[in-house]
Amino acid sequence: MKDLTKGNPFKLILFFALPVFVGCVFQQLYNMADTIIVGNTVGAAAFTGVGLTGAVNFLVLGFVNGLTAGFSVKVAQAFGANDEEKMRRAVGMSYLLCIVVAVAATAIAAPLTAPLLRLMQTPAAYYDYAYWYLLVIFCGIGATVFYNIVAGLLRAVGDSRTPLVFLVLAAILNVGLDFAFIVGFRWHYCGAAIATVLSQLISGAACLVYALCRYPALRPRRSDFRWDTRLAMGHFAVGLPMALQFSITAIGCIVQQTALNGLDASYPGAVTAYTAASKIDNIANQAFAALGTAFATYAAQNYGAGEYGRIRRGVFVGMVYVLASAVIGFAFAVGLCEPLMKLFLNTDLSADVADNYDAIIGYGRQYLLWQCAFYPFLGAIFVFRNTLQGIGKSAVTTFAGVTELAGRILASLVFVRIWGFAGICSSNPVAWVAAVMFLVTTYIVVMRRQAKGEIPDGRTRSHRRRLRRSCRIAVRKAS
Repeated sequence: MKDLTKGNPFKLILFFALPVFVGCVFQQLYNMADTIIVGNTVGAAAFTGVGLTGAVNFLVLGFVNGLTAGFSVKVAQAFGANDEEKMRRAVGMSYLLCIVVAVAATAIAAPLTAPLLRLMQTPAAYYDYAYWYLLVIFCGIGATVFYNIVAGLLRAVGDSRTPLVFLVLAAILNVGLDFAFIVGFRWHYCGAAIATVLSQLISGAACLVYALCRYPALRPRRSDFRWDTRLAMGHFAVGLPMALQFSITAIGCIVQQTALNGLDASYPGAVTAYTAASKIDNIANQAFAALGTAFATYAAQNYGAGEYGRIRRGVFVGMVYVLASAVIGFAFAVGLCEPLMKLFLNTDLSADVADNYDAIIGYGRQYLLWQCAFYPFLGAIFVFRNTLQGIGKSAVTTFAGVTELAGRILASLVFVRIWGFAGICSSNPVAWVAAVMFLVTTYIVVMRRQAKGEIPDGRTRSHRRRLRRSCRIAVRKAS
């Protein structure tokens, strides 16, 4: 277990976030493996079809991931308060709620696969690929929930390395299964989805075995699995706003993808370029996701311990890391744009790719330039949003998602009509700027209110006043 309430925030946050960052990168890599192998063995249409499912995928999986992340925040707060009994009850309820979430999400998402793709105006050339890939992923939601809750519980007690180890193993397994299912068994794009689900299931099982053996506090007793409505509502009070945050963002991405699909005829190759460039962008910005994970745990533990000053110092540290990560991400994505995009594009399998190759690379570079230039805003979203979530202000961060949604819809519906593909490129930056303005303002207000009741040694001003009053009374009695 790792106590984040003591020690240098620079070192603590860095060493906590590094394993999470590597894990995030590997997770993106094994997601990329699906599209790379599909693009180079099945063809560009299959690659694009699998790739354009990202927004719908994010809508559903982002929601369940947000819920599981919220459940682990309660565990982190109990850990920070050194309340092992409360931790066990929180862990037991987390598992029960995850079963309910997995069943409900699968029952709702799987039948909605086709209507959602039609709503997005998915081009006919890509529809079948997108439908079958997405349907398999949705049927495997339980595996995703399983891995995320166990990994989240490990991070809640300060262990960010173990989920990394099993995620790396899952990534390697996923690549092996991709080749076996796609090339060997010729299950094509469905094989890619099955490989992803199985990899997450195996990784989650390995994490669970390790957590039960290594950390007694994460080993709930039979009595901890009894249903407690009050505790369940407490979990949902944190998890639901985080889930809605992801879903609101995903709705904006769906609007964005719909606007892009409408450009397929007038901008040949734009959808394929966006799909490939988005994969590169996802790799380049994973440092921000890692910082966000670190800050949810860091803020939760320090909040539970009453160390509010450390939370403010940690946010400053986080923004320093954001700026450094933005520079590195820009150099990676823009500097290696063409060679990285070539990984997804096979001109021998697709005449469309061969005919529009230069345009596809140009669209991809244009998209990455826009995204990377605004990385500091994206990083700030993760730092401030996850800090607020860690201290129990999840409901407030939902409004940041609304501002982000408004910005993305504005760009997708208005700017696309004026600028075409450049409007698509601008939609994320507009959304990020809108969200940051709200989050930073909210964070300042919340921390100022907290500071009014805080003194240097961590006690509250009201506690100090009571202490002084007691001293005066004692002096009077002594005299």
